[in-house]
Amino acid sequence: MPDSWIADRTKAFDSSGIREVFNLASQMTDPINLSIGQPDFDVPPAVKEACIDAVQGGKNGYALTQGMPVLLDKLQARIDAAYGHADRTAFVCSGTSGGLVLAMWSLVNPGDEVIMFDPYFVMYESLVRLVGGVPVLIDTEPDFSIDLNKVADAVTPRTKMILINSPANPTGVVASSDELRGLAELAQRHDVALVSDEIYREFCYDREFVSPAEFNDQTIVIDGFSKSHAMTGWRVGFVHGPAAVIETMVKLQQYSFVCAPQPAQWAAAVALEVALDEHVDAYRIKRDLLVEGLAEHYDLVTPGGAFYAYPKAPGGSGREFVKRAIAENLLIIPGHIFSRHDTHFRISYAAADDVIERGIDVLRRLA
Repeated sequence: MPDSWIADRTKAFDSSGIREVFNLASQMTDPINLSIGQPDFDVPPAVKEACIDAVQGGKNGYALTQGMPVLLDKLQARIDAAYGHADRTAFVCSGTSGGLVLAMWSLVNPGDEVIMFDPYFVMYESLVRLVGGVPVLIDTEPDFSIDLNKVADAVTPRTKMILINSPANPTGVVASSDELRGLAELAQRHDVALVSDEIYREFCYDREFVSPAEFNDQTIVIDGFSKSHAMTGWRVGFVHGPAAVIETMVKLQQYSFVCAPQPAQWAAAVALEVALDEHVDAYRIKRDLLVEGLAEHYDLVTPGGAFYAYPKAPGGSGREFVKRAIAENLLIIPGHIFSRHDTHFRISYAAADDVIERGIDVLRRLA
């Protein structure tokens, strides 16, 4: 029977609850959609033109597994200039999700522990379980800051990795320089891999972005073009870190994703030259619109980056509150998808201002 064919490892996690909301959205008429975690602006024209030129120029075959020189050389030059580490190598992966998968395959053995912060990006816990790892969740409520003492207490002889995401999905919180330095030094002291998911690095509204790689030259950084350049469907990400780790990830990419799409890599090389200030400024305004609109009605930590807010649900249950919101044609994500706690809900303000305003009106009524 087909059920008996299914591998046991797939039973360690369920399908993403976010996808269930996306499916629901496709069946609704003109929903107020504040659920989708992708930019509402389009891919920059120069990037689209570069992709078209690549396709028409015959650049449609397999790419080099480690990435095409047109993109990889630019990335490596930028990374070298930013960090100056003797042992920091880059490669191009199939989106940041592909980078996360390869990092787990490359580093985590069955039984190894991976420290992450609750709430967390929905994929993290499932990927750890997929490779037989053990997620160790550090609670960050009520303000979603990192308590370094809690992290130190959680380190055991089985700890293999600490996974940090700043600016964070789902909270939008940006870790402080002191928090990141503390994590970096702790990881180095205990010989633990520090993986930094920096996909939202361009969206920092109140202070400069800081990477833990500035404090720990062994940090593995995962980044990409999906959020910064609205290239979510193009599947171009990149990873940089110690050569031994990167070589292992490239080896595994050979036998899994094979490569990131070649035309998209030529386009991403152009994307590196596109200024993003206009979009970042627009999203700062959207952030302020949402925070000011909800300030008197919700317990909300002001997000410093990304394009999410994570308010506490009136009545205590995020699931029940989201049901009420959906009944009002408003799509948001219940917090239990990102957390052990059913206390919050996620709003994505990657939407047109008028959609955000309609959502604020509904949320005020519901409060």
